[in-house]
Amino acid sequence: MSEESRLIRTAEAAKALGVDPATLSRWAKAGIVKPATRTAGGQARWDLDDLRRQLDERNAQAEE
Repeated sequence: MSEESRLIRTAEAAKALGVDPATLSRWAKAGIVKPATRTAGGQARWDLDDLRRQLDERNAQAEE
């Protein structure tokens, strides 16, 4: 599987996490998470494994 094919849209990533797409977009805008890339039109594309890692790291820091 190529790197490009692993990237998913915001709605798909949000569904996998169990959050609303607006929530994921808000997190990205606030710098809480960072998409793997953005399209030429500015839409975020997510690597789900990386996104989960970012959230896990943030949660671990919050617990310290």
